[in-house]
Amino acid sequence: MRLIDNVNILLKDDLAQVLKRGSKVAIAAAYFSIYAYDELKTQLEQIDELRFLFTSPTFTTEKAKKELREFYIPQLNRERSLYGSEFEVKLRNELTQKAIAKECADWVRRKVTFKSNVTQGEMGGFINVQSGEERYTYMPINGFTTVDLGSEKGNNIYTMINRLDAPVSNEYFRIFNDLWRDSEKMHDVTAEVIDNITSVYRENPPELIYYITLYNIFSTFLEDVSDDVLPNERTGFMESAIWQKLYRFQKDAALAIINKLELYNGCILADSVGLGKTFTALAVIKYYESRNKNVLVLCPKKLSDNWQTYKLNLLNNPIASDRLRYDVLYHTDLSRTSGYSNGIPLDRLNWSNYDLVVIDESHNFRNGGQDIEDGRRENRYSRLLNQVIRQGVKTKVLMLSATPVNNRFTDLRNQLALAYEGEEEQLESKLNIKTSIDTIFRRAQAAFNTWSKLDDKERTTEKLLGMLDFDFFELLDSVTIARSRKHIERYYSLEEIGKFPERNKPISIRCGLSDLPGVIEYNEIYQKLSALNLSIYSPTHYILASKLEGYEARYGTDMQHTRFTQADRESGVLVLMRTNLLKRLESSVHAFRLTLERILKQIEETIDLIESFDASRQVEVGVLNDADFDLDDQNTDLFSVGKNVQIKIGDMDYLSWLRDLRHDHNVLKDLLEGIKAITPEHDQKLNRLLELIRHKINHPLNPGNKKIIVFSAFSDTVEYLYNQLSDRIYKEFGLHSAMVTGSDGSKVTIPKLSTDIHTILTCFSPMSKDKHLVMPNEEAEIDLLFATDCISEGQNLQDCDFLVNYDIHWNPVRIIQRFGRIDRIGSKNEVIQLVNFWPDMDLDDYINLKARVETRMKISIMTSTGDDNPISDDKGDLQYRKEQLKRLQEEVVDLEEMSGGISIMDLGLNEFRMDLVSYIKENPNLDQTPLGLHAIVPSSGPDLPPGVIFVLKNVNTEINVKNQNRIHPFYLVYIADDGHVVSNHLEPKKTLDILRHLCQGRTEPIVDLCRRFNEKTSDGRKMTVYSGLLQGAVTSIIDLNEESDLDSLFRPGGTTALKTHVGGLDDFELICFVVVM
Repeated sequence: MRLIDNVNILLKDDLAQVLKRGSKVAIAAAYFSIYAYDELKTQLEQIDELRFLFTSPTFTTEKAKKELREFYIPQLNRERSLYGSEFEVKLRNELTQKAIAKECADWVRRKVTFKSNVTQGEMGGFINVQSGEERYTYMPINGFTTVDLGSEKGNNIYTMINRLDAPVSNEYFRIFNDLWRDSEKMHDVTAEVIDNITSVYRENPPELIYYITLYNIFSTFLEDVSDDVLPNERTGFMESAIWQKLYRFQKDAALAIINKLELYNGCILADSVGLGKTFTALAVIKYYESRNKNVLVLCPKKLSDNWQTYKLNLLNNPIASDRLRYDVLYHTDLSRTSGYSNGIPLDRLNWSNYDLVVIDESHNFRNGGQDIEDGRRENRYSRLLNQVIRQGVKTKVLMLSATPVNNRFTDLRNQLALAYEGEEEQLESKLNIKTSIDTIFRRAQAAFNTWSKLDDKERTTEKLLGMLDFDFFELLDSVTIARSRKHIERYYSLEEIGKFPERNKPISIRCGLSDLPGVIEYNEIYQKLSALNLSIYSPTHYILASKLEGYEARYGTDMQHTRFTQADRESGVLVLMRTNLLKRLESSVHAFRLTLERILKQIEETIDLIESFDASRQVEVGVLNDADFDLDDQNTDLFSVGKNVQIKIGDMDYLSWLRDLRHDHNVLKDLLEGIKAITPEHDQKLNRLLELIRHKINHPLNPGNKKIIVFSAFSDTVEYLYNQLSDRIYKEFGLHSAMVTGSDGSKVTIPKLSTDIHTILTCFSPMSKDKHLVMPNEEAEIDLLFATDCISEGQNLQDCDFLVNYDIHWNPVRIIQRFGRIDRIGSKNEVIQLVNFWPDMDLDDYINLKARVETRMKISIMTSTGDDNPISDDKGDLQYRKEQLKRLQEEVVDLEEMSGGISIMDLGLNEFRMDLVSYIKENPNLDQTPLGLHAIVPSSGPDLPPGVIFVLKNVNTEINVKNQNRIHPFYLVYIADDGHVVSNHLEPKKTLDILRHLCQGRTEPIVDLCRRFNEKTSDGRKMTVYSGLLQGAVTSIIDLNEESDLDSLFRPGGTTALKTHVGGLDDFELICFVVVM
């Protein structure tokens, strides 16, 4: 007998001595590893045979049910040990697994038979060796691995193996032979073993490696997920008309939204402009309506027609067959308690009976509101929370916004609060976070504030992402979906969806007011506007002090009685009117003139009333005319809240009021006289537009494309342009025009053509709107479209390639959204053009002038309505707007680039989970794939250079996670052949996107690339280059961790520098890798 301790005497060395040519070996053990074969390869090649008996069920066909998974996992581990046990990680990390497996499989076919114990009976392990007359038994043996051979260190405190000689060993030979012959308890699994070893060196389809990666990272998600939170395909929604119209990236979003709504009750879809959020949302609505749920769409009034179209039984509704039945109400309806909206009586509406609320332009709710029980104090946000979401049935909330974050993370928090009913604990209990939602957002805001003060060079997105913690990403990943245009272009197949058109540099046109000499100019008008007091809109300011108490009781002095006070409302109206006069002037002289005339008429009527003095006569506050305002301003509660305020003249300091009214009367008369000479013939801007249209028609950007959209913020300007130009264009070119300004404000030059918005847009953009299907008998087309912002969102008009902003909207985002109508994925146009009309003045003067006007209008009431404050005299905001307007003169800016740093793009991992869920249904055996597999894919441009993407698992459980790597313990690193890191382990979203792009859809190995790789590496034997890259990848993880630790010394919340570290390659296990050639 001999004692082997694997320290002084190694089992490997002893076996090497006793194994001789012609030896016969029998092993009973739990594990078999190809690396153990490699250690004794020379001796094992000489033996006659090896019989191997797995002591527990291994490679048997019966699989345990999910609830018996604890019995299945050990079997899986035994089977996986073929390609290296948990202690042979280092060997697998040498990347020679493929070559070893190939040699081992060849040897097994010639020399080895495997059987497995199929009972639950316990068996000890041992090795029998017969060499000639000599018989040896080694026992006890756990497995045939490099650890058991003594080549690698395991986790045993000690190892004591006895080598027994005959005659003691004879009993072990008898036991083994008896077991081997027992066909009931021992089944032959040789074919299965060979098949599994073969899979290690088989050339792999890239798609398989992508899904192996996902399986390893997200397998716990699969175990937690139930059918209840996955889209139920039995509803038939995937056969619906809307589903058939979606692109792959929209389907991905729709499925992920349903999953998030079921899990977390809410979701924000923040895809960028031009990616079809409306259609994605319609697919989600169809899913819930298929399950007999009630759906409410809350949108700004300007988008009403868009949403109404898709639910009506009309020939020109492309998804009429889906019979959608959701209700459509407006944001402002939340501030009303009576009247009708879209045929729905608001005083009798059962707000609490909606299962799903879809909020379009949810950023309108980003300022939140007080959670107050007294209903009279509610703003729209609070009413939505209290009466729609909290009461009645459990309500899910889907929010749509291309700009969910302005410059504060609280914007996002307030919107998310709608999903968890304002009670953070509801969501916190479902998330893998370690702090409260409030803390998460406070920390994120602090990080952003620090980041925003950095120098331009340092203020990169990567820097900001590094400063935000794990909990923030976890929260966003759970409840948001946000993809940018670049994301879609890079990570989805453009063969299916087409490409984005190329953007020409914007054309900037500066125009004076008129071509007449000596006519009033912008600056002179601005000075006169500044002199207006607009007292027609603030009669309560003139109520006598002795009479004030009675009016306060009736109309409110504070938030106790109305949603906001009449005095506040009047302040708001003053602000709005003064700003609006400026906007109207920038839009067109015609629109400016109409507004001046309307105000003048109201002033003259009020002056007449005061002059024919009757103390008991009552005056009313100046009425706002919708047509004077753009659609964003109309979405404020100033237009839907507040009673008709009536004040007796005898209760007022009417003489002071009369003085102020006469002052404004004179200013307005003066202004009207000054612009009287500017008729359409002498309207410089109008005539410049006509020249532009003529040039475009005569010199198309894309062959044969004569289509043009002209946007203005104001319906009066749109009507003016249509009336002045449509006949001329038809007479000169035979082209039809149309105008669209909202509900009833449409006209068209085609006789007898319906003027509903959908008909007009279908005739204007026949390809994108499927005119051949919905209007097959209508031959006429519209080539020139004048429109307000009622179509600046949610419309696909990509047949057109030329868009004109006749006025520059004060919100730069609106300009991008307008351009998004034609700047869309799948466009048939090679190039598209944006044209911006600017006032004829220097941009600095223009911005400063706005600032001067705005300083007089600090507004206090907007936050009480839950609306955005449309005017902020914050210097930073003005500076931001100035920078963005400057950029808009030079380029077309993507919306995510306008955000000044905050973007929730490229953070979510949910689409990968959904990928895995659908794949695993058809391929349930991913858990049996060997570790260490690889595939070869082609490189693609400078962004995806030759190199390797390594998928690693950290096996040092003590490593400090510090919530930096969102997918810990897994680490993804893309390292180029030259050693530079393309994407590091703190960018898992980016790396997974790259993997998806390179691998998905490639269901067969790329033969030519495999051949080149095998030649380069001698069929996997010479992997030095790739081993070096693996070492480089791990070094990059260590370096980044150390950087992060140093940073943490200077961060609130404690340091990570003194905690455990990543040591090196031995701390990681190679899961799989993709070679980019």
